[in-house]
Amino acid sequence: MEYDVKDLALAEKGRNRVEWASQGMPVLKAIQNRFSDEKPLAGVRIAACLHVTTETAVLMQTLKAGGAKVHLCASNPLSTQDDVAAFLVADEDISVFSIKGEDRDTYYSHIHQALDLRPHITMDDGADLVSTIHAERRELLEDILAGTEETTTGVIRLKSMATAGVLAYPIVAVNDANTKHLFDNRYGTGQSTVDGIIRATNRLLAGSTFVVAGYGWCGRGVAMRANGMGAKVIVTEIDPLRALEAVMDGYQVMSMLKAAELGDIFCTVTGDIKVLRKEHFVAMRDGAIVCNSGHFNVEIDLESLAEMSEAKRQIREDVEEYRLSSGKRINVLGEGRLVNLAAAEGHPSSVMDMSFANQALAAEYVKKNGSTLQKKVYGVPEDIDSEIGRLKLAAMGVEIDILLPEQEKYLASWDMGT
Repeated sequence: MEYDVKDLALAEKGRNRVEWASQGMPVLKAIQNRFSDEKPLAGVRIAACLHVTTETAVLMQTLKAGGAKVHLCASNPLSTQDDVAAFLVADEDISVFSIKGEDRDTYYSHIHQALDLRPHITMDDGADLVSTIHAERRELLEDILAGTEETTTGVIRLKSMATAGVLAYPIVAVNDANTKHLFDNRYGTGQSTVDGIIRATNRLLAGSTFVVAGYGWCGRGVAMRANGMGAKVIVTEIDPLRALEAVMDGYQVMSMLKAAELGDIFCTVTGDIKVLRKEHFVAMRDGAIVCNSGHFNVEIDLESLAEMSEAKRQIREDVEEYRLSSGKRINVLGEGRLVNLAAAEGHPSSVMDMSFANQALAAEYVKKNGSTLQKKVYGVPEDIDSEIGRLKLAAMGVEIDILLPEQEKYLASWDMGT
């Protein structure tokens, strides 16, 4: 079995942490039990490019239980939990190519090693597998049924490819499932981002001014949690409706240039490039903290910040201090990569339970229906989304009402009056 991980001796630690995570993932465990009995993925080869965390390990166990052969690589150079990677190799016989802190060349080498499986299904978090296949590994297309995509940034990329007519195989947008983005993006990103910032800095949020760039579902979550910790939250946006919603939710909304003068902590959650750039760094206060919880590190213009700086040093484990010519200091967390994974452990397992349940069931759906799908981006089927919601409620011991037949008839009729 091929693999490239930091140290297999870390496997025992990883085993314990994965077991702990799995206790908070009852939906995925129920799917895993069914997969173990039915083997719906027998003979299927899956290449997965995801954050290599404890929760991802439970997904890998589920896919394997369903009969799939899996290769896993990281979707971010800093998000890998090395003990988890070691556990998957040593205990689960799953090929993992992932080392925390790997350089760019190693990162893409690992992507190619994952693709050497010649997958039937790709499973992405940011579309790097899809991009690599289309640019460099087109010989793999003949074997591919379809793929899945975990995150907003990847879905945007893939829909752009589909619109341009260059997408070579169908994709299921797992991110767009209600049981994913309404919970994972909002509650998972919100809590884990604040967790990462506090772990990296040990700064008090109460009384600070916290600037959130972007008010999508992830931005909503970060703003909500920072506000809950006592921070004064400012939101910046480019979409008038989202900006209006942030105002109605009680936050200050302004341009980033104005917010740059006021903020103590800045967090980008947009998926776009250069959200924080030169003119913002010039306007920031001494000691400002900047971080990203969108996807790629391009949201912060680190190249311009480096050019503006006279010195740079690692002042804490996940904090790099840039000293500008003016003497002002700007502190960057986690090299501008996902702060919730670079400086913390990512989303809590209870929200990833639903996200990865979508991934597992989407893989099963692709196995059954992939040959009939067109080369475009599909949403997760509503019945899968609803079933995951039902399973999650059942696991939480929550009961809901069921419509009476006459209520169903009323809602479906146009001639029953008011």
